Amino acid sequence: MKTILLAAATVVIAATSVAAQKFDMTGEWAFEVQTDAGSGSPTFVLKQTGDKVTGKYKGVLGEADVSGTVSGKTFKLTFSGDAQGTAVTVTYDGEFESATSVKGKLDLGGMATGTFTGKKVK
Repeated sequence: MKTILLAAATVVIAATSVAAQKFDMTGEWAFEVQTDAGSGSPTFVLKQTGDKVTGKYKGVLGEADVSGTVSGKTFKLTFSGDAQGTAVTVTYDGEFESATSVKGKLDLGGMATGTFTGKKVK
């Protein structure tokens, strides 16, 4: 009986530690973006403090300050960009696949939507 209880406790602890894994956006990220308006390869340099994220975006929409949040394995990044002379609020909603890989959906201020993948490069 002790063996069964020990095995069950081990499974519960292992499952809890995976679910409680903390993900960190701090670093440089290379994204690949596909939208109905085209594709791109932006970079993000981010710093996470607690669940808050700040940083810089650099890509086809220029350069911009980024803010966001991380909750468990999901995150949201937002910045203001310039889409051919029109100011847009860009939102990336994603999730971690691993500590160095992310994926998700983005919205370009209602002008276009798409998907993205990202890899931590530094």
